[in-house]
Amino acid sequence: MPSSVRIRVIGLLALAGLFVLVAGSRVASAQEPNQEQLELGGQVYAENCAVCHGVDGQGRVGATLAKNWPSIRPDLRVRAVIETGIAGSPMPAWSQANGGPLTTEEIEPLVVYILSWETGGERYIPPTPTLGPRPVISPVPNVPGDPNHGALLYEQNCAVCHGANGEGRIGARLGRVWSSIRVDLRLESSIANGIEGSPMPAWGLANGGPLSEAEIGDLVAYILTLPVASTAQLPVQPGTTHTVATWLSGWGGLIIAVLLFALVIAVAILVQTRKPNQ
Repeated sequence: MPSSVRIRVIGLLALAGLFVLVAGSRVASAQEPNQEQLELGGQVYAENCAVCHGVDGQGRVGATLAKNWPSIRPDLRVRAVIETGIAGSPMPAWSQANGGPLTTEEIEPLVVYILSWETGGERYIPPTPTLGPRPVISPVPNVPGDPNHGALLYEQNCAVCHGANGEGRIGARLGRVWSSIRVDLRLESSIANGIEGSPMPAWGLANGGPLSEAEIGDLVAYILTLPVASTAQLPVQPGTTHTVATWLSGWGGLIIAVLLFALVIAVAILVQTRKPNQ
């Protein structure tokens, strides 16, 4: 076979291999999950993600997750975002390795559950927990708002990140002594407007969030009644220097794969041109 023909054959085989690799990875990552994975992932999602991304993944103060993920391996991309977060954005790192509360055993089914929306399969939405009666809370003097309604709002919107009693989880500790002349105004501003460059998004209606001014006032009234958390019991807070390693599972990974195959072709051409004619 002439060397020029062999080179073309090698090139075609390399390109065919690339497309097989891409298609195989995509199909493997889009396999139908089993019911056990969906239920466990749905439970983890409901307990940790729904407050920001919506119970059906349509977004709330966080991004929409019920969508198609433009990636060769969307499972790797979603997992990387969950594990390491996105620096400078409201998305914190959730893996225990990066200071978050979730184990690998919880993240794996969570990824499967999120990607079940992409494949168009039947959606599993966990039942909403029933809120039980709570003791009556006395308001803080000179602070407007209803702390009893605020307690309900806190449980529905804030406890996931800040802990059930303000002890801190993914978000900052709220059960503490506040050093400010008007703590209520400081908290209202942080809740309504968010904190730029941090995991704290804007919750006020004027900034695209779900809470009205009256609801934020009730939240503040409740937060100021939280017990001061003991420093000995504080959870480890996630760091602020997370690296985002998601591009390799998207178009960056495809570009690298193409370059690697191109390198293989170039080496094959070089070898063929140096061989003596048979």
